[in-house]
Amino acid sequence: MVVAGGDAVTGFVADVDATTAEDDEEGFGEAVGALNATGTWSFADVSVGTFLEGRRREWDRLFAAVCSLCAFGGDEARATAEEVGYFRDYDLSAPLLVLWSAGVTGIESLHDPAPSVVRRMCRMAADLQLTELLDTLVGVALDAGADAATGAPQVTEILTAACGLADPAGNVTPSHVHRMWRVARLPSTLRPDSPTPDPVRAGFRSYDGTLEELLGGGPPERGYSALFPPPPCGCC
Repeated sequence: MVVAGGDAVTGFVADVDATTAEDDEEGFGEAVGALNATGTWSFADVSVGTFLEGRRREWDRLFAAVCSLCAFGGDEARATAEEVGYFRDYDLSAPLLVLWSAGVTGIESLHDPAPSVVRRMCRMAADLQLTELLDTLVGVALDAGADAATGAPQVTEILTAACGLADPAGNVTPSHVHRMWRVARLPSTLRPDSPTPDPVRAGFRSYDGTLEELLGGGPPERGYSALFPPPPCGCC
């Protein structure tokens, strides 16, 4: 999705992805991050305001990086976030989390889900929304005229900050999000029958390759080595 820089910044700083409900003015990132930070995944234990208060520096860095990428005024972006109340405390609910996680756990999760289900929804929400964020970031960078050599480091900085806010434990990493984006979103842009203009295709391909270099693309960070250990070398 290639969108105008100014409009995109408002979306980034206020609501990490456009899939939030029309009457929901809270962004998913701080909410999911606040839930993950509790370690209990209980709505009774979470305080979005406290979570944000302790991470205002991270938000400021995210603001600055987004504004730099989009050549957009930082004061205007901050004013928008303050106006809609993104730094205030508010109550989280299961329906919001079901929305952000695309309803994968089913409608039964709308009513008093167990902590294990909330944890799953947090993981799915982070995966889904951060993948959407990366797709929009690359589109905005291209729309702003930033080639991969210039824009990919800024995209990496934004994605790193967003991952840290959405999952303070570090279970969702920028390289993880990049790989999900490459299989979930990039093919629809690059396939032969896509209406995407050739210059935009080339731009997305360039960003993909540069991001892989910057993020150290390779095998998943964890888990696979335990499931599929390397064969014995035969030397011992």
